[in-house]
Amino acid sequence: MPEIKIDADNMYREESFTDLKVGSIRKLIPVTANGDDDDSREIHYEGSASLMTPAGSLPLSFELEADDLAGAIEKFPEAVNQAAEKAIEELKEMQRQQSQKIQVPGQEGYGGGYGGGQGGGGGRIQL
Repeated sequence: MPEIKIDADNMYREESFTDLKVGSIRKLIPVTANGDDDDSREIHYEGSASLMTPAGSLPLSFELEADDLAGAIEKFPEAVNQAAEKAIEELKEMQRQQSQKIQVPGQEGYGGGYGGGQGGGGGRIQL
């Protein structure tokens, strides 16, 4: 197994802000390996929210290009909408790819259900 090592030159302290309704914003402040602020690097802001879908909650995470918290709050609505649109397009593409797969007997996911299960059937039907 390869050695896993933290990059001491790329450390950040995290502060979290939320409105307890829509989402949250993380402020990532660069620090040195000693924990002191590293003013030679930029502060980063990241947003997160959940998109409710028929299949359940879909977590969204996105970068907020801002100089301060007020700017991150201002950019949040557009960024979350872009992240949601991207996630929806990715889900549609995955569904499209699944629908084009040819099901062959003996392949994993083939909707058979023969064998030692309880009751009849039990396989998944892919549409």
